[in-house]
Amino acid sequence: MVGLVLVSHSQTLVEGLRDIVAQFGGDDVPVTLAGGTADGRLGTTADRIVAAIREVLGPSPATSEGAVVLFDFGSAALSLEIALEELSPVERDRVRVAEAPLVEGAFAAGVQASVGADLDEVAAAAVSATNLSKAIGG
Repeated sequence: MVGLVLVSHSQTLVEGLRDIVAQFGGDDVPVTLAGGTADGRLGTTADRIVAAIREVLGPSPATSEGAVVLFDFGSAALSLEIALEELSPVERDRVRVAEAPLVEGAFAAGVQASVGADLDEVAAAAVSATNLSKAIGG
């Protein structure tokens, strides 16, 4: 199964988002978090992102098909870029970064992962949430 890595400046934000994914995508979808800094401040760090990605990937491709990473804004993108450089080529091949809104993208990706979609399909679902209308009657 494909897992999700949620990256945000706020640990609280990604904890709540993990609950939303579990509610609608099911508890079977692996979701790891890289929110905030190690000392509890707002921010992002490459080390936390690498650890979260490796947790989803597991020790071998038999553990997880791969990881779709979603992130919020600003320095999260820079921290993610640094984190990706720390992964081995084999690990990197099993990661997709979704240029998508964090909340809507995680929701859509979680639903797709829960029905057994492959890595590229889950990433595409996250990106498709960019065009999701949130307006009533819109």
